[in-house]
Amino acid sequence: MTQRRYALVLQRDRHLKWRALDPVEHTLMVLCGVTLTGFSTTVFLDVVTRSLGHPWLWLQEVTMTFFVYGIFAGAAAATRRNDHLYLSAIAEAMTGRMRLIVETFNRLVVFGAAFCMVWFGYLNFLAGFGNFRMPSMTPLASLYAAIPLSGALIALFTVEQLVNGWRNGFAPEHHVEEQFVL
Repeated sequence: MTQRRYALVLQRDRHLKWRALDPVEHTLMVLCGVTLTGFSTTVFLDVVTRSLGHPWLWLQEVTMTFFVYGIFAGAAAATRRNDHLYLSAIAEAMTGRMRLIVETFNRLVVFGAAFCMVWFGYLNFLAGFGNFRMPSMTPLASLYAAIPLSGALIALFTVEQLVNGWRNGFAPEHHVEEQFVL
């Protein structure tokens, strides 16, 4: 007997996606779940250990790591899934050449932000080797690494959507309902 499960990779907006990047989206969604679970668990343990009078000081570092990586993995996943905030409501109400222009503009803005994340995130990453987290003395670069990585994925997913949108159009041909995957 086969069990049914939900697919983590959305079929919505399939015309804007390359199947080769589906494993990346799947991995990002799993990473988001792991970081959310880790964040919630470590915050709970931090509260409990402090209430008992025996705080685990290093736990705040772990909590911050889960939070930072969760945020930036989520930003990349949201870009691939087309769930991020951009002027989608306005663009979806348009058709033809005007929609092409607005969708292209929206994605170019996202691409510009991704470029800034890569460039300035990398500069922060390099500078982070001179600053350390207490009490572990781990370089802050370990946190800053998430920024350019996320930016690179956001840029990749934006290029993917631009290329496929220019080829196939940005408007879906029909609404695809999420289905079970066997």
